[in-house]
Amino acid sequence: MRIASLACAIWAPSLAVQAFDLQGHRGTRGLAPENTLAGFRAAEALGVTTLETDLAVTRDDVLVISHDPVLNPDLVRLDGQWIAPPGPPIRSLGLAELERYDVGRVNPASKYARQFPEQKPADGERFPTLERFFATARPDVRFNIEIKTDPTRPALTIDPERFAALAVDAIRKAGAAPRSTLQSFDWRGLVAARRLAPEIPTGCLSIESSGMDTVGRGREGGSPWLAGLDLAAHGGSLPRLAQAAGCAVWSPFWRNVTGETVKEAHALGLRVVPWTVNSPTEMARLIDLGVDGLITDYPDRAKPVLAEKGLKPR
Repeated sequence: MRIASLACAIWAPSLAVQAFDLQGHRGTRGLAPENTLAGFRAAEALGVTTLETDLAVTRDDVLVISHDPVLNPDLVRLDGQWIAPPGPPIRSLGLAELERYDVGRVNPASKYARQFPEQKPADGERFPTLERFFATARPDVRFNIEIKTDPTRPALTIDPERFAALAVDAIRKAGAAPRSTLQSFDWRGLVAARRLAPEIPTGCLSIESSGMDTVGRGREGGSPWLAGLDLAAHGGSLPRLAQAAGCAVWSPFWRNVTGETVKEAHALGLRVVPWTVNSPTEMARLIDLGVDGLITDYPDRAKPVLAEKGLKPR
């Protein structure tokens, strides 16, 4: 009995599999056209737990799936021809106009295409509506939906409060609240969403880098991205600020994650889900730091790393 008990004690930890939130970024951007139904199907086939995606709003107030608030000439064709830059804002187009555009492949002459050489085209894909996205998704998959507003370019979209209201209404209409999270870099929309729908958790996105900085440490007047919250008043702590904004999840740029901030976030009851990490080595490092999930363009690269760490996407 003692030997058997000792054997169980030795082997039980290796047999235990912990849950982990594997999120397919824009579906699975590294393998299929981003933010398309084909891309979401490919992500589901790889066993992601969550489909990460983005919202835009048409002129007739229809929520559609798109990362960019304007038509991206690297991704969009009309009648077989790549559109000329600059593309029009989605907000300037009605749904019927938007549905004329093909988003099933990347322009092979673009720098964007060189970033994703494994991506397989799916010609004929159109901008999905959020309604169709919900209707065609696997019944057990979760949704991480980004409200795309930019406080430095307010004319490109509707205001974040109204955007949040449209998103909340659509999620409730689809019966998707129990498996949805609303996220944004512009925390104004998240604060509005929490007020309107406390049952829908929110995710505070952040980045501090030379190319983009939504945090603005030491910036006079604070950052316009943080819904008027004062970082200094929260000890310079982004986890504490995310908690103050009502977020259940803190999603930092993966390079900004440290073991200390993960521990602090967990102590505050926040989950930590970094974006967008595509290197298996970095995935392993972040898992060792204790993150609760990963947003990636390549779920196929993440799965063997998770298996090695004793984690299962669920």
